[in-house]
Amino acid sequence: MNSVLIRNARLVNEGREFDADLLVSNGRIVKIASSINDEKADQEIDAEGHWLLPGMIDDQVHFREPGAPDKGSFYSESRAAVAGGITSFMDMPNTLPATLTLAALADKKRRTATSSVANYGFHFGVSNDNLDTVAALNPCEVAGVKVFMGASTGNMLVDDPRILERLFAEVPTILLAHCEHTPSIDANVARWRDRHGESIPPSAHPLIRDAEACFRSSSMAVALAKTFGTRLHVLHLTTARELALFEDKPLAQKRITAEVCLHHLLFDDRDYPLLGNLIKCNPAIKTQADRDALRQALLSNRLDVIGSDHAPHTWAEKQRPYPQAPSGLPLVQHALPALLELVADKVLPIATLVAKTSHRVADLFAIPDRGYLREGYWADLVLIKPEPGGVAVSTQPVLSQCAWTPFARQRFRHRVSTTIVSGHVVWHDQRLNDSLMGLPLRFMR
Repeated sequence: MNSVLIRNARLVNEGREFDADLLVSNGRIVKIASSINDEKADQEIDAEGHWLLPGMIDDQVHFREPGAPDKGSFYSESRAAVAGGITSFMDMPNTLPATLTLAALADKKRRTATSSVANYGFHFGVSNDNLDTVAALNPCEVAGVKVFMGASTGNMLVDDPRILERLFAEVPTILLAHCEHTPSIDANVARWRDRHGESIPPSAHPLIRDAEACFRSSSMAVALAKTFGTRLHVLHLTTARELALFEDKPLAQKRITAEVCLHHLLFDDRDYPLLGNLIKCNPAIKTQADRDALRQALLSNRLDVIGSDHAPHTWAEKQRPYPQAPSGLPLVQHALPALLELVADKVLPIATLVAKTSHRVADLFAIPDRGYLREGYWADLVLIKPEPGGVAVSTQPVLSQCAWTPFARQRFRHRVSTTIVSGHVVWHDQRLNDSLMGLPLRFMR
């Protein structure tokens, strides 16, 4: 691999900001120093005025392969991801076919090896009839095991108490839970249909998939985890009420952790009149009070990581009436620039953002040698350039297969100028270099 020398950067790492040079060789960070003048490199990047961050590790994406090439693939979505500062991703199992067998898992690994420019890992799915396979999984072969304790697609909804108890008792690695109480949601849908028929407005979404449905399911998941000693990670929290279920203490001291997603930090229910189905997602974007509580919780240890839950659908699908429009947003290309709006607005310190998008994700999933700016670690790096006047999102091409973004009307005050994946410059000055593929993530458990 080529060597890369980054000069004059402002590094953000492990709670500190400092000026330094950084040298990459053979895929790894080999030197960090205030000035590196005694080394030559194949490529030098002058990063004056830039932040240098460890790349974002996204613990939750839906890249739609196999099964939905019109929505996305490892090829298209990994390229969008690196443009957004994401150097590693973990893909969810609700594909077609679902990742419920070892053969399906192996197929995904084969596909990404020749198509993904970002590093990659995979979550394994749970259904009502594959618990023997789940219990026998090698914890080092998967990022985690994902259970839908609420409405989902296909046969991946698991709501039988006996099956859930066995799962929580026997799962051999970290268990990720999507928590929404399906009977509550179904009852809410029925009430809205009685009043509006098929003309339910998108603004009803957070009232249908409401805070009560989330809390009933997430509180059950936490109770089961406490009963069986499960290593539980609850995905995409959306409500202030749920935060009380999680402890405010360091990650290493917890067996129950939680994620928040960027769209739940950046949108709230006031955005439905303008964006409608474009921000329809599960669980729903809720109130400003919920959004603000989630932001505040990031300043503590109550929320551990930030993910994207990138879930693209076609523009045509999103134009359907609310009841028929699918849930999910394309987010990876604008992940870090969007989150950096919170830094620009002084809602989050930059060091906290780095901890929640890189450090803690690597720690949580036991990913060795990634997620930090440390000598000897893989060079997964992002250079961020401030843009005080803001850059209009609409002026940049959307790289995701679906070709749209919910941020189209916004201006971001930072942009990703360079992304380096496992030592290879894949994004630089708005240009993609996809001549080398990313690497499989390792999980050391």
